Amino acid sequence: MTMEMILALGILILMIVMIMSDKFAFGFPPILASLLLVVTGLSTVQEAFAGFVNPSVIMVAGFMVVMAGLMKTSLIGKVQSSMLALVNKGGYKSYALLLVVVMLGASLAGTGSTGYYVLILSLISTIPYNKKMPTSKLMMPLGFATNHPLIPFNVALLYGVTVSVLETAGYTDGLSMSKFAVVNFILSLGFLVWSLFAYRLLPDHPITEASGYDEVAVTTEIETMPAWKEYCTIAAFIVSVIGMMLMNVLGNAAYVIPGLTGAFLLIINVLDFKEVRDNMGAPVILMMAGVIGVADALANSGFTAMIGEAVANSLGTNIHPFILIFIFALLTSTCATFTGSNMGSVYIFAPIAIATSISLGLNPAAAAIAVVISGWNGGYMPVDGMPAMILGMGKYKLPQFWLFSVPMYLFRIFALSVGAIIMFPPS
Repeated sequence: MTMEMILALGILILMIVMIMSDKFAFGFPPILASLLLVVTGLSTVQEAFAGFVNPSVIMVAGFMVVMAGLMKTSLIGKVQSSMLALVNKGGYKSYALLLVVVMLGASLAGTGSTGYYVLILSLISTIPYNKKMPTSKLMMPLGFATNHPLIPFNVALLYGVTVSVLETAGYTDGLSMSKFAVVNFILSLGFLVWSLFAYRLLPDHPITEASGYDEVAVTTEIETMPAWKEYCTIAAFIVSVIGMMLMNVLGNAAYVIPGLTGAFLLIINVLDFKEVRDNMGAPVILMMAGVIGVADALANSGFTAMIGEAVANSLGTNIHPFILIFIFALLTSTCATFTGSNMGSVYIFAPIAIATSISLGLNPAAAAIAVVISGWNGGYMPVDGMPAMILGMGKYKLPQFWLFSVPMYLFRIFALSVGAIIMFPPS
C-alpha cells in the first residue's frame, strides 16, 4: 500500500469511528474528514468538498425543501392518516402490510429512486410515537424497502449497465430482460423475508419530539393554507418526482428541478427563507456531501482497484461459480457502501468479475448481473444517502442500525447470488 492509500483509509476509519461514537453532531465527521483530506494533501479544496456541488446532493437538498412544503398540505395528512390507521392497529400484520405497500410503490419508482426514499422517510418521521407500533420499528425496514420493487418491471437502468459492461468485455450473446427482472424479484423476496423475521429485533423508541403510549390520533394538525397554494405545492412535488424519475431523459436538468420547485414554494410563501435554509442545510445533507470527498480520495489513491485486483489474483482456478459470484457481489456492494459511488464500484469490479469468469470457462452473465445489482444493495454502513438518512431520522445508535442492516445485507447478497446463478447458469 502507498502512503496515499494508508492516509485515505485512515481518514475513512476515523470518520466511521466518530459516527459510531454518537458524541458528535450528525454531519460533523464527514466535514472533518474532508478538511483532513486537504491538510494531508490527498485532495485539493475543490476535490475534498466536491460533494457540496454534487448533482445528487443538490437534488436531494432541493427535494427536502419540496417535502417540507408538502408536509403542510392536507394531502399529506390524508396519506399520513392511512399509515396511522395501520400503525394504530399495531402488531405484526400491519407491519407486514406496510412493508408490502412500500415495496409495491418502489415498483413504480424503481431501484435507487432518491425521490421515493426521501418521501417515505419523511412520512415516517411525521408519525408520532405509538407503543402499538413504534416508528423506530418502521424507519429502517420501510426505508430500505424503497430500494426493493416487489414487482420489478422498472429495471431499465440496471439492465442497461449490465449489458454495457458485458459488451465492453466482448460478451455478445444477449441478455434476457425478463430473466434479469426475476433476479431482482428474488432479491426483493430475500429482503422481505429478512424484514419479516427482524421485526422483533428492531428497537422501540420515539423518533419525534411528540411521544406517548396511547393510540395516535389519525388526524394531525396542519397549517391551513389557501386551496390554490395546496394545489401549487402538490404540483411542485409531482414535478419534482417526475423530473427525478426522468433523469436519463432530462440529463442535468433533472438534478435542479427539485431546487427550482422549492424556490417556487418560497416565492408563493408556502415556506419562509428560514425553512428553506434549514432543510437544504439539514445534517443529513452535510453527511451526504462530506462523504463524497472521502469516496473520491479512496478511488484516486488506487485503494479500491488494488483490493479488487488482489482478490481476483487470489481466487485461483478451482473456485465454485457461486462462491465467485458471491465474493464479487460482496466486494462491489462494500465498495459502494464506503465510497458512495454505485456506478464507480460497478465499473471497478464488473470487468474483473467478467474476466475471471471467462478465464475459468464460465458464462460471465451471472457474475455481471450480481455485480451490477449489488452496487445498489450495500447500505450496511450509514455513510451515504439513504442509510445516513435512516440512521439520523430514526435516531438509531449504530449498534441498533447494524443489528438490522448487517444481516439484511448478507441475506440480500446471498439471495441475489442465488437468483443470478439460477436464472443465468454460469456453466
